[in-house]
This record gives sequence, C-alpha cells and structure tokens, in this order.
Amino acid sequence: MMENVSESIIQGKINLLLSEFSPLTLIATTPTGLKQLQNIIESTEDISSTLLVSESLKKITKETIKRTQEVQFYTGSLKDHIASLWSTQSAFVFCLATGAVIRLIAPLLKHKSIDPAVVVIDETGKYVISLCSGHQGGADKLAQLIALQMNATSILTGASTSLELPAVDMLGIPFGWGRGKGDWTAVSAAVAKNEPVQVIQDAGSKLWRTARGIEKSSFCFKGNSQGNSEDTDGVKGRICITYKSPLETHHGASLHDSHKLVYWYPRVLWVGIGCERGTSIDVISAAVEKIFTENQLVMDAIASITTIDIKSDEVGLLEFCKQRNLPLKTFPGDILKQVKVPNPSNVVAKEVGTPSVAEASALYASTLYSVPEGTQESINLDNNLLIPKQIFRLPEQPGAVTVAIALSEKEYIGKPGKISLVGTGPGQLQQMTPAAQIAVSSADVVIGYGLYVELISSILRTGQIIEALPITQERQRAHRAIELGTWGLNVAVISSGDCGIYGMAGLVLEELQNNNWDGKTPQVQIFPGISALQAAASRVGTPLMHDFCAISLSDLLTPWEVIQKRLQAAAVADFVTALYNPKSQTRIRQLTIAVNIFLQHRKPETPVAVIRSAYREDEQVTLTTLGKLLETPVDMLSLVLIGNQSTRTHGEWMITPRGYLGFE
Repeated sequence: MMENVSESIIQGKINLLLSEFSPLTLIATTPTGLKQLQNIIESTEDISSTLLVSESLKKITKETIKRTQEVQFYTGSLKDHIASLWSTQSAFVFCLATGAVIRLIAPLLKHKSIDPAVVVIDETGKYVISLCSGHQGGADKLAQLIALQMNATSILTGASTSLELPAVDMLGIPFGWGRGKGDWTAVSAAVAKNEPVQVIQDAGSKLWRTARGIEKSSFCFKGNSQGNSEDTDGVKGRICITYKSPLETHHGASLHDSHKLVYWYPRVLWVGIGCERGTSIDVISAAVEKIFTENQLVMDAIASITTIDIKSDEVGLLEFCKQRNLPLKTFPGDILKQVKVPNPSNVVAKEVGTPSVAEASALYASTLYSVPEGTQESINLDNNLLIPKQIFRLPEQPGAVTVAIALSEKEYIGKPGKISLVGTGPGQLQQMTPAAQIAVSSADVVIGYGLYVELISSILRTGQIIEALPITQERQRAHRAIELGTWGLNVAVISSGDCGIYGMAGLVLEELQNNNWDGKTPQVQIFPGISALQAAASRVGTPLMHDFCAISLSDLLTPWEVIQKRLQAAAVADFVTALYNPKSQTRIRQLTIAVNIFLQHRKPETPVAVIRSAYREDEQVTLTTLGKLLETPVDMLSLVLIGNQSTRTHGEWMITPRGYLGFE
C-alpha cells in the first residue's frame, strides 16, 4: 500500500512540478550541490531533463544518482556548455552561487519574452531564487514549486509578486491567449505603482478578473460595474483583450496612444477552409492573410483551422498549419451537412457530400470546443459566423480556396486540462504532503469549501482563481471542476483529510464516469492526505493499532437504515470505529442511536475519544467512555473514536493492543 502512495506522490511531482518546464537542465559543480539536486532529477521520469555535472564529480555522481542516464558530464568551460544549451531549454536550475550564475548567463540574455527560466538553489537547500524570466519564463512559479518540494523558502523579487498584484504579462497564459504588441514594461510598471490601468475586453472569458490579486489592482473595467467610470482621464495604461488588429480604434485606445497599450489575443477565431485538391500553401496563406487584413483581425487569435475529414491529407493545408503552428480540426461530411449555413452550395454537396465545408466546419468547431458538453444543440450557430465564406484564387497559381471565420464566445485553450484531487490533511500545512502542496500551488484554479481554502491560503499564488463554495455544494464543486478541467485549465479540488475518504475525489470520479469520460481528458491525479481519523488518532495515542472501520452518521447521501446496519456490523465484529459527521445542529438523534447500538455489544467502560479540529488552533481533545459519550460536546468538526474490547487508556493515552507482546 505504501508503494502505491509513494508512486502517486512521485507521479504528482512529475506532472505538476516540472512538466511545463521541459526540457530542463540542472547544474551542479560540487558534491553538496549534487545532493541538493538529486531529488529533483530523480522525480523527472518521462520529462526531458538533464543533470549537468563536472567530470570531476563522475565517481560520486554514479554513487549518488540512480538514473544516471539523465546525467551528462562536462569538461572545460561551464560557460560554453550553458551557451550551447541556452536556446533549446525551457529552464535552468543551478545549485551554485548567485554571482557565479549571473556571470555565466549575462552574455546570453536577450529579452524576458524569449529567455529561459533561471532558478538558483543555495547549497544548503534553504533558499530557491527566481533569478531570470520570472513571469514570462515561469521562473517565479518554478522557484515556488521547487521550494515546496524541498521545504525551502522561495525568493521572488518582481514588483508585482512582492506586492501581490497581478502580472500583466501573465494574465492570459492559463487561457492560452496570445501575447501581442505593446509597451509591456510601462503598463506593468503602472500596475506596480497602483496607477489606473484601463481594461478593454471584447473577446474571451472574464474569469481571469476573479483571480487572486486583481482586487488589489487599480484596473478599470470599462463599461463594467467594477470599473471607475467611462471617464478615463489619468489612465496610465491600457490592456486590450481582443481578436481585432491594433490598427483599429478600441473604445478610445487608438494608435496615437499605442505606447500605453498592450494586447492579449484570446483564441476565439475558427477559420474554416475548403479547397480544391492540390491547392498550394501560397494560395491558402494569401487567402487567409487577405481576409484577416481586410477585416482587421489578428492571426494570433486563431483557435484552429477547420475543414472536412477528406482534406486531412491536403498537403498545402498541412503545410500552412505547420508553418503557423496551428491545430487542424477535421469533421465528417455527415456531421457538416447537418449544420445550417447562410451560403450552401449544391456543387460542393455533390463533390464532398455536404453543401458547406468552410462555414459549416468553422461554425461547428466554434461550438464544439467552446461550450459545455451537451449544450451545443441549444446554441444558435448563425450567431457565431463572423465572416461568411469567400473564394480566393491567385493568378497563374493552380487551385482555389474558400475561407469562412466563426467567432466563439469562449476561447480555445488548446491544451489538455488537469484535475488534481487533493487531500490537505487536518489543517496545518506541516501535515500536508509536499506533493499535495505542489498540486495546489501549481493549479490555475483552486476549488473547495471556504474553510479549507482559508486553511491553506499561504500556499495560494497571486493570479490563481479561487472558487470557495459552501459546505453543502459538493456536487456543484465537482461539476465546476469538470467543466474547467475539460476546457483546458489545471484545477485543484481540495478536501480536508484525505480526498478519497469522505472527500471530493469519489464524487468527481463518479461525475466524470456519468459524463462518459475516456479516462484521459481531462487528466486526473489524486494526491492523498492524512485522513481525519489518522490525525485524530495521533492526538490520543494508538487507538487504530488493530482492525478498524469508519462510518459517517450523515444521512444526506446514505439512507439511515443502511447506516444502522453498518453500525450494528461494526459493533458485533469488535472493530475500533471512527464516527465521521457525528452530530449537527439539526441532526442529533443519530449519535444517540449509534451509542446505544455499541452498548449492546461493548462495555460502558470502553474508551472513547472525541477530537475536534485536530491540528488546528481551536483543537479540543476529550477522553471519555462509551457510557458517558453522550455527555460530551460533539459537533460536525468532531471525530469520535470508539475502542474495541481490548482498547484501554493509560494516563492521557488511548491504546489498542496489536498483539505483538503475545509473540516471542
């Protein structure tokens, strides 16, 4: 059992700590540095990572590192080796003096938008420093996650980070937005100075506006009750979130004050393409560029190219998608012919079996990938068509291409989502596993009951979306997590204790199963936590040293008749029994019935422990007996441990013998 838990934790580190920073190079020049990086390199299976070590450390490296296939030894100048890797790596992690690292990388630095993340770990393992490309390269995030894994302190020096303000150049990253032109430094500086920055958004989700840190910013949301007013006098910067060309005026933000502007482009444009067989990339490129230019649209806002499935091998189309780094979505003609379009063609229908390819595929994709599953039929596809089909040819070039563009209300993120089901333990961060902390800290969205969110607030990051729902809305939490994870976000659903014991993990998996989940998308990972019964038991001794069971007295999800049968069976079988949800303000008789059932099979002197809010500031521990249990205050934050016939107390400790003393 312990091996499975260990594998789960390691897998969590692999996928949530380092996957977005692949390929990754770690550098050690001393035996101490090698030891600090050992756990990181051994947690990167299936990820492109390399440990770069001096040839002088070859012997100790082979003795220390298990996965030596990930190790490369260098001779000569380390600076030359770093230079040869610089343009190919997403991140570098040095266990080296900060000054030495600065001298190594200084000649290589070009711009924060293209430089890899650079993180420095001191040789004592106490500090993890985000040195270079903190925001756009992700060094801040990488430093925080490594620090959690090492139980170290992360050092982040960016202005917005230290002030817990949103990073302008990171707002759209979780949603797959394209970062456009503008003076990012000036607008970022305005945010850091808490100067008014106007937000003009005509595309994409507004969920980012609920992220941590936004409430501290001086953002003015034009035309929104959160904004200051329509009067923009004194505005020091503007953030335009759009699919339109910067050459177009955006509500008063024109080319004349472009020095104040930055642009984000949500991927909301679905470009449907139909073409004659053999149409070249030149014709396709010219057609798309012409339509985008004439209609003042931005190529970075393209979600995907769409077409009919028989065009999946069209060379010119494939080359165009590869050149522009765009996905290609294809659909069978039987599906496309069901899509109502404004410009059907009998000629096209005769040729490929559907009266429309460009318009139909763009419209269908704009709905399929941007609205919750099962609601597509209720969407009026006609409202999505932005540019009706246009036919394009080039003189003296063979072939012809038809282009149409659909606009979706919700952007296409373009990456598979994740749902991390996280057990946070009893409440103190020290009782929460490093892997669970990493899963929460790396998530785009954290969902949970408000009290549990508050207990882990110190590991939440600025920029994360936090959705705290009431304790009775477990199903709503599960639905929300699945919706966001299916969309493409990285979602952490937290439960106190262990998420798989009366937690959210089971409910989320059940709902995924009901949605015909394929088991892969969204990806699901479970991060175990110290369960409430383990935490409670540790405060009173060893009551769970022999066979035990757990029973919830809440009849909201389980019929009371079933709960009574389980209580009877546990009492008869002499299990040590943990009672969850023993009593609430309106549900008081269940605990009385449970005690009476156990008194039929156990002595009134049977030791019982009542532990309320284990490991939290208001913790209360009471040792009593089965006969006196009903005299003890008990509520929904309490867990009751009923001993078996062998359980006894010794001072303030509760002991259930395992039986070892009976063996020689």
